[in-house]
Amino acid sequence: MLRLHLLSSPATAQKPNQNPSQFLSSQLLSRARVFSTNTFGFAPSPILSRKRLSLKCRQSEYFDQQRTSTAASPNKPSPSPPTPAGATGMAPRFYVGHSIYKGKAALTVEPKAPEFTPLDSGAFKLSREGFVLLQFAPAAGVRVYDWSRKQVFSLSVTEIGSLVSLGSKESLEFFHDPFKGKSDEGKVRKVLKVEPLPDGSGHFFNLSVQNKLINLDESIYIPITRAEFAVLKSAFNFILPYILGWHAYANSIKPEDSSRANNSGLKYGGDFEWSR
Repeated sequence: MLRLHLLSSPATAQKPNQNPSQFLSSQLLSRARVFSTNTFGFAPSPILSRKRLSLKCRQSEYFDQQRTSTAASPNKPSPSPPTPAGATGMAPRFYVGHSIYKGKAALTVEPKAPEFTPLDSGAFKLSREGFVLLQFAPAAGVRVYDWSRKQVFSLSVTEIGSLVSLGSKESLEFFHDPFKGKSDEGKVRKVLKVEPLPDGSGHFFNLSVQNKLINLDESIYIPITRAEFAVLKSAFNFILPYILGWHAYANSIKPEDSSRANNSGLKYGGDFEWSR
């Protein structure tokens, strides 16, 4: 008690009604304030401004330097993300086909797209319907086929419809002259016959080609089972609207275009039967 009194300023007189313990507490509080405000730095003063601590991230400085260097050299090409396959500005093209291999011949079926002609208005008009190309190749050995001797036959839209509607016991025959209406008309004859197998398990596809220009007379036939013929029919049914070019028209239809035509009262393509 005496030591604290020596370090302190002159003692404050004790109030008459204050007990010794209260007096001691007040004296200790007063000494504590002295220690907090002394010049020897035992404890920082609460009234002094506290020094703010800051934490620097070296990684942020690195990215700041990278941004600064990039801005200083604008002519430097920046790395571009990899371009996905097929994203070259043009729609990718796909080539498909279906092949049937038998002991004496092979048959490959490939769809061919229609052709469109651009108009002055910017639209396109169908100029040629698509078709399905049949390629017959004779066998040159066991599971070996001579495609250099192949013969081709193009099925039109109507001929595809005839094949699709062919019954299990029905037959049909197509005749083609590639030079019809030209000076060599009649010199090349192609006949495709589709006939039911004797046991009713499928059809025979027989292509006969007579070419007087190169003195060729060849016939290639291949049996097609009922299951294989069902696959061909399904493929023909699916591809038929695309061969007609109707998919391009369907993709070009917009809801606002049809609503605008209905609101304006325009009659596209002549009078509609149901509007008369």
